[in-house]
Amino acid sequence: MSEDRQDLFRYVVEEFAEDYHEGEMARREFLRRMTLLGGGVVGARVLLTSLGIAGVSAAELAQAQTATPQPDKASGAGMVDPRDPDIVVSPISYQARGFSQAAYLARPAGVASAPGVLVIHENKGLQPHIQDIARRLAKAGYIAMAPDLVSKIGGSAQYSDTAQISTYLAQTSGDEHIANLIEAAKVLQAQSGVQGIGAVGFCFGGGLTWRLATELPDLKAAVAFYGPAPDLAKVPNIKAAVLGIYGALDTRIGAGIPTLEAALKQAGTRYDMKIYEGANHAFNNDTGQSYVKAAADDAWQQTLAWFGKYLKTSA
Repeated sequence: MSEDRQDLFRYVVEEFAEDYHEGEMARREFLRRMTLLGGGVVGARVLLTSLGIAGVSAAELAQAQTATPQPDKASGAGMVDPRDPDIVVSPISYQARGFSQAAYLARPAGVASAPGVLVIHENKGLQPHIQDIARRLAKAGYIAMAPDLVSKIGGSAQYSDTAQISTYLAQTSGDEHIANLIEAAKVLQAQSGVQGIGAVGFCFGGGLTWRLATELPDLKAAVAFYGPAPDLAKVPNIKAAVLGIYGALDTRIGAGIPTLEAALKQAGTRYDMKIYEGANHAFNNDTGQSYVKAAADDAWQQTLAWFGKYLKTSA
């Protein structure tokens, strides 16, 4: 496995392990996901050893493979109704890189022109919560597009088991994800009335947001929610103003903040970091167990203020 692919793969493995250790994922479900990521019992044992988890028998792993997937928490109704008269939403599809790619588009109703924002999903794919983020942005006056990075294998909606989605995303190279996001940015830029583009991403998508900022010079502003740092050698390539949003309890991702900040300062990048006490990884997701309303509400206001300063003013 290439170093590029290994980084994303390890990120997903460690996120599942963190959920397991914190009691958010049942043991059998955790082991089932390890067998998916590892390609079977043997690979799962290698992953468990790398995580320092001992005492798991081959028989227990074999049983886990046949377990019924642990359901995700039911998604709420969202904060912005798709039927809200102030916005217009629709699924879109486009041909790029040899296959049909899908996305969710939300735009303010009756507005001729506005800045565009790419919304980059978590490792569960394009779920209702991410579509709601796009609607929130449209409600705030942006043309928002959430690409489905699972499009190559049929799209997120085809999978009731989100662990299959996570496995695909983890086993796909970051370079491929970025190439698909660059194509999505072109489609967004081509939408009627789009004036300048930004990006916002969450968890896995937060990491891709940092990476996209190093690869897409047209990006004006970006907000990365608890995303792991990009290749620090590429930080000088960043032209966008980037806001990093993190939870103080998220020590796994937070450990990389000091070196990332040092690289940003050295490169002269316009950036800021917001770290929320009492909040953990994924605190913004109102459909998840780590949701912290006060932190999420403030982080959203910080996001809109950042785009207002660095995206709307440059549009």
